[in-house]
Amino acid sequence: MALDLDMPQDERSLRKFENPDWTAKGEKRAHVALDHLDTLWINTGTLCNIECVNCYILSSPMNDRLVYMSAIEVAKFLDEAESLNTREIGFTGGEPFMNGDFLIMLEDALSRGFEVLVLTNAMQPMQRPKVAAKFLDIQERLGEKLTVRVSLDHYTQKLHETERGKNTWEFAIKGLDWLAQNGFNITIGGRTCWGESETSSRAGFAALVKQYNWPINTADPRALVLFPEMDEGGDVPEITTACWDILGQKPSNMMCASSRMVVKRKGALHPTVLPCTLLPYEPQFDMGSTLEKASKTSGGMFEKGAVKLCHPHCARFCVLGGGSCS
Repeated sequence: MALDLDMPQDERSLRKFENPDWTAKGEKRAHVALDHLDTLWINTGTLCNIECVNCYILSSPMNDRLVYMSAIEVAKFLDEAESLNTREIGFTGGEPFMNGDFLIMLEDALSRGFEVLVLTNAMQPMQRPKVAAKFLDIQERLGEKLTVRVSLDHYTQKLHETERGKNTWEFAIKGLDWLAQNGFNITIGGRTCWGESETSSRAGFAALVKQYNWPINTADPRALVLFPEMDEGGDVPEITTACWDILGQKPSNMMCASSRMVVKRKGALHPTVLPCTLLPYEPQFDMGSTLEKASKTSGGMFEKGAVKLCHPHCARFCVLGGGSCS
């Protein structure tokens, strides 16, 4: 395809995803504006009790590149989210239950009337007696709007532990049992990297759910979320303004049209807002220290708060993969 003649001459030889405005083929890069902040994600920190083979955020017992957020820091963003009529607060990590302030944040969000989604592996950090008792207390008082999504990569122990490591299956099953027995609204997050069809995968999870009598409708894509894999080494096409019509997609369907994530990087004085959950370490995607500043960010990867799709994950996970963390 011919290069766009409006492209500056010194930008007509580019590598893929190098320029925020132009693709390597010289086509205008697609961007996504924030329609409404429906979901605000809070990354509680990247420390985790396990280390998965393909964790997109590289969580582990040693990775503290994103440090623990405090309840006071999170409360300021909840204040902003209230003023923006945000529907949902999502808590992710790492493993949220390793953050000593997590249950304070959770209770704060639920007390304000937000719907809350917690992503967890449901293992030892959640099952510690004092943590479990406080979590159950919150569930009994405020659990109507709480959903807990448990990461279970496959419906078999063998493949789940291929991703998560030995002896992780039993703890996850025990956590799911406890959540189900105590009336939590639970869902499952699985993966699609096993060469199975979606129909086959859902059938396998359905059999597992039936075996343990968990209240999960595996036919519902919100109750069993099957995430597209994000192969860092794989080639992926860039998304241009023309792609929306070609793919039959709309910018408003993308995750960054309705969500933002807050993180705190190691050594930083303040948390920062990012377009989504997939880009935690790339400083060029920082949008500012408040939601208000993020809505006005321009230059580089942004245009008055709109996100330019200048990262392989934008194409691989969202546009082509149809993925969404919410």
